[in-house]
Amino acid sequence: MTSLPASRELTAVSADGARIHVEVYGPEGAPAVVLSHGWTCSIAFWAEQIRALAADHRVIAYDQRGHGLSPAPAGPAGYSTRALADDLEAVLAATLAPGEKAVVAGHSMGGMTLMAAAGRPGLREHAAALLLCSTGASRLTAEATVVPGRPSARRTRLTRGVLGAKAPLGPVNAVSKKILKHATMGPGSAPDRVDACARIVHACPRGARVGWSGVLSALDLEAGVRALDLPVAVLVGTVDRLTPPVHSRAMAEALPQCVGLLELAGMGHMTPVEAPEAVTARIRALTDTYLEVKEKA
Repeated sequence: MTSLPASRELTAVSADGARIHVEVYGPEGAPAVVLSHGWTCSIAFWAEQIRALAADHRVIAYDQRGHGLSPAPAGPAGYSTRALADDLEAVLAATLAPGEKAVVAGHSMGGMTLMAAAGRPGLREHAAALLLCSTGASRLTAEATVVPGRPSARRTRLTRGVLGAKAPLGPVNAVSKKILKHATMGPGSAPDRVDACARIVHACPRGARVGWSGVLSALDLEAGVRALDLPVAVLVGTVDRLTPPVHSRAMAEALPQCVGLLELAGMGHMTPVEAPEAVTARIRALTDTYLEVKEKA
């Protein structure tokens, strides 16, 4: 995976005092993009988007609590969709001037963060448009196809058990990469991209992985989708096993201002890594369209 350009680091302090690690790339005053990564990932997951966009955008990326360089919550109360929304608001307030707009992209749990923050003043103040990338609003374990078989209560229980497993992931090796590829990536994913994803996922602390899996298994953010009354683009891989296209199609129908649903043939759940050019192009199209006035000002 491409190395990241130089960044400016800062800490955003969330509503409960959690310290959120933030990195800012690109020129000051350029159109702003905010990137919110998914479960078991980190800022490094967005490396290709950061590298491509930072040439002419100010790219703001942060580690979700318990991931990367953001400490884990002090207790179970710190694992909630409310906390995700609080953290996003803190990042927006710490990095954007009052009233300044940005395009905000969320992958997987990052997309759920945007749904959770739908009614928040901070999102209304700062978001010009959103990208919901490889995500879902509810019924995650019921719809996931990581465990083979027809939809059933048994498959849902098995899926919940697999995703919530407390055992360590162990080292990155041929076996663990094969498992990760099956669960999260398309069959044609290049070995170097599988390796990059495996190293990011395996670096996630076990406590955070398990803590957030419980939140995701009980997720219901349908009301948040309906409350996102601003331009929202949706993107998903056609062979995504964790958040299959059924979620993206439902969100596209429910969103008040859906500005397009893009289904990437043959891609799995890790679309920013599997199809970096397509994801970057979608973000750039949103900034070109919805930050155009700001950019020319």
